[in-house]
This record gives sequence, structure tokens and C-alpha cells, in this order.
Amino acid sequence: MKIKIWIALILVYIIWGATYLGIRVAVETIPPFLMAGTRFLLGGAVLYVWRRSAGDPRPTPGQWFRGALVGLLMLLGGNGLLSLAEKSVASGISALIIGSSPLWMTAMEALRPGGVRPNWLGILGLVVGFGGIAILVAPSLLQTNVASSEPVGIITLLFAAFFWSAGSIFSRSADLPKSTLLSTGIEMLGGAAGLFLAGTITGEWNHFVLTNVSMRSWIGLIYLTLFGTMVGFTAYAWLLRNAPVSLVSTYAYVNPLVAILLGSLLAQEPLTVQILLAALVIVGSVVMINVARQIRGRKRSTIETVK
Repeated sequence: MKIKIWIALILVYIIWGATYLGIRVAVETIPPFLMAGTRFLLGGAVLYVWRRSAGDPRPTPGQWFRGALVGLLMLLGGNGLLSLAEKSVASGISALIIGSSPLWMTAMEALRPGGVRPNWLGILGLVVGFGGIAILVAPSLLQTNVASSEPVGIITLLFAAFFWSAGSIFSRSADLPKSTLLSTGIEMLGGAAGLFLAGTITGEWNHFVLTNVSMRSWIGLIYLTLFGTMVGFTAYAWLLRNAPVSLVSTYAYVNPLVAILLGSLLAQEPLTVQILLAALVIVGSVVMINVARQIRGRKRSTIETVK
């Protein structure tokens, strides 16, 4: 099991680190909601048909509902808003903000009824982490250039991180099919339905012309569908149900570093002192939160052993 966990984790590290650049390239000529809806519809359909033909039981109506809800939170609210934001925000900055998801998850867990409150180190991690986000986003939010759409993109990313975190927390305890791949399939199909509806409401179909899609965007969409969706998201969903939270959440401080490096090397995105400082602070805060979780877990194990 440990070997499987580390293989899945490495896949999430590498593949998801590159998806931020893939999204930026794909949305250059493909509307963001329709692009995301397409990748998750194809990925979800393949997974669902595959697992049903392999003998997995048909999901109950309740499982369909809960799986669709996870998909709406993580794929419409999280990935859909991320795709929308990358129309105006660099992929490296986007990855850093989305990489703050463990901060949101810790805060949500502390605030929900019966949730686990963080210890002093966890609280310090939250304060430091949100301070790092402020370092990253404040200059964009305070700029006076009304023609720039980056501030709106930054705010959109903050909502994306929130929804992704909410979906991740809900999926851990939701009654879903025992087959992780089948569960992932219905989550993708539910998310795809929401994404296509969002694209329709926002009028994306009116601006989508198939012949205007560039080869770069096609390559980005293919990468996102085959690797980001079918391999990366499936590995993440499996990890959520089979690995410790502290280990799963390490993707949050590896993926942004991979995304920043790729964005700088392959897309000539700026790599400023501000971005590097914010990356150091945010990654450091996530490390604090993970250490705090591990300390709490060891204390709990010790208490149970004594009892």
C-alpha cells in the first residue's frame, strides 16, 4: 500500500504541477468553462464505462447526488474558476493561490461543528499562510489600472481555492461507491454538467469557433484530459480515501514550485522577488500545518495507547 501511495503522490506532484501551464495554454482560444467541461466529460465517461463494464455495482441515486456535489464543488467551483482566472493571471501565481488549499481546509475543519481545532503551530501556520497570500495578491488588488482584469482573476482564484477545499473535505466522508475510479467518474460527470451549464449561462458558446482553436490549445486540452484528468485527478481522489491527510496535502507545496518553474521556463512568466517570497511563506505555512497535524496525531495515538 505504501508503494502505491507514493506512486500516486509523485504522479500528482508532476502531472498537476504541469496542468496550470496546460490550462493557461488551453484557454488562449477555448472558452474556460467549455474547456474544463470537455476534459471532465471525456475523462468521466471513460472511467464510468470502464468500471461498470468491469463489474462495479451501479451507483445508487444517493451516491450519484453526493458524487455530483463533490464534482460541482471541486471541478466547477475549483477547477472551473481556476480556468477562468488563468485568462488573466499567470499560471505560477494561480498555482500558489490554489496551493493554499490546506489553509482553507484547516480553517473549515476548525469552524465546522465538531471539527478539529488546530494547535498553536497550526494557528501560526494559518496566520503566516494567509499573510503569504496577502504578499502575493495585494499589489494586484490595489492597482489602479481599471483596464486590467488581473484583480478580478485573483479574487476568482481565492474562491476557487475555497470551493476546492470544501469539496475535498466533503469527499473524505461522503458515502460514495467503494470503487475509487467509479466514484471519480461520477464526480467528473457531475462537474462536467455544471461546467457546461456555467458556459451556457455566461454565453461561451457564442464566442466559441472550432476553427479558431490553435494547435497550442488543442495540445493543452489533450494533456489536461489524458493526464491532468484521467491520471492526476484519479490519483488525487484515490489518495484522499487511502492516505493520511498530512501526506496528501504535501502536493500543495510541491505543485506550485513545479508550476512556477515551468511557467518561467516555458511561458516566460515573470519570476519576481515578490513571487519567490510569497512562495516561501505560503509553502512554509503549509509545512507548519502538516507538522501540527502530525503532532496532534501522535498525541492522540499516545493517549489511546495509555487508555
